[in-house]
Amino acid sequence: MSEALAKFMEKIKAKDPDQPEFHQAVYEVAESLMPFIEANPKYKKANILERMVEPERVIMFRVPWVDDKGEIHVNRAYRVQMNSAIGPYKGGMRFHRNVTLGTLKFLAFEQVFKNALTTLPMGGGKGGSDFDPIGKSEGEVMRFCQSLMMELYRHLGPNTDVPAGDIGVGAREIGFMFGAYKKIVNEWTGVFTGKGRNWGGSRIRPEATGFGVVYFAEEMLKTRGDSMEGKIVAISGFGNVAWGATRKSNDLGAKVVTLSGPDGYIYDPDGVKGEKIDFMLEMRASNRDKVQDYADKFGVQFFPGKRPWEVKADVYMPCAIQNELDINDAKNIVNNGGICVSEGANMPSTPEAVNLFIQNKLLYAPGKASNAGGVSVSGLEMTQNAMHIYWTSEEVDKQLQIIMKAIHEQCVEHGTKDGYTNYVNGSNIAGFIKVADSMIEQGPLS
Repeated sequence: MSEALAKFMEKIKAKDPDQPEFHQAVYEVAESLMPFIEANPKYKKANILERMVEPERVIMFRVPWVDDKGEIHVNRAYRVQMNSAIGPYKGGMRFHRNVTLGTLKFLAFEQVFKNALTTLPMGGGKGGSDFDPIGKSEGEVMRFCQSLMMELYRHLGPNTDVPAGDIGVGAREIGFMFGAYKKIVNEWTGVFTGKGRNWGGSRIRPEATGFGVVYFAEEMLKTRGDSMEGKIVAISGFGNVAWGATRKSNDLGAKVVTLSGPDGYIYDPDGVKGEKIDFMLEMRASNRDKVQDYADKFGVQFFPGKRPWEVKADVYMPCAIQNELDINDAKNIVNNGGICVSEGANMPSTPEAVNLFIQNKLLYAPGKASNAGGVSVSGLEMTQNAMHIYWTSEEVDKQLQIIMKAIHEQCVEHGTKDGYTNYVNGSNIAGFIKVADSMIEQGPLS
């Protein structure tokens, strides 16, 4: 670690000592950017990185709600509005018992770079609550969402902040929040993305992140004269991202052999395809959060308490949650001859795992590049709302492919050295340039 990077991280940790996920995200970006900033004094003079790591605004508030028995509960909610240099804040809302301010700051910081890479005019933000929708009735979830919106509505707007879904927040939760927002402000505006198709939602939004992960993997493989055709793919998770990645992998001729959940992973040597992909939606809707249900239904192996990274495959797609793939998992992937890792979750690989992938010259894509398909289609949804039109699935998918290819090209442009593309450096530098130049042009208060 350079002296400049060490001093920078020391300041970050001293200011927010209880936010390890945020420290990790900032370090990963700063490590890439420090040499670039030293070589481009205008960014150093403007203290751009110091300004970018500090949110423009953090909203924290209580959310009281009443359960079906009439008992009052109180949860804590946040909205981190990180950076609006290139557009309104854009990023998901997460409902999960482990949500903290540090988690949301890391996600919002990553979102700034991810959104900049999409080529669309979107700033970065993230929000959520420690409310856990699992085990709650629909009425309880609805009352929570309505109570949350009584405070959050005042900080949102189509040209201010446009949330979307995330872990624990799907079409149902988006519907409840949007309905409450519309009632409070007495106005229909495209202030949420991931909406139902009857009321402003875009086609292929639920599967867009997973589609993008596969499209990005395909672009990486093309640089070596290869493709997804015939590849064995190991995927973690079984939610929307994993579902989309599984669908598109099948479309491109690959075979997905694993899915995972908090309880372990399944191995399906025949491939997750056809009705098995449809069953992923049933598992998601059940709220059981158990991938063993797949093993029980289709008679495949289930490995309790384990992760799928020990399985031999060509392409690996971590699509569950942050830090789910550590150094030992990375060693398994390398030893098993893996050639490509395309992240579907946000920061799913630990720094040690990432370093090992790069040292071994794997095709490795960080989430801010490879999982940008979801927010890209959210941006396309905003465009459709503004124009009061609907695009077909084919039109949206075509635009998504164009965007993912453009993100890949930016990474290659800024991350290639001595014949190897470091997609971490490429994505960080490309996203940074767009945001940093905008901040400089808008003056020191931006």
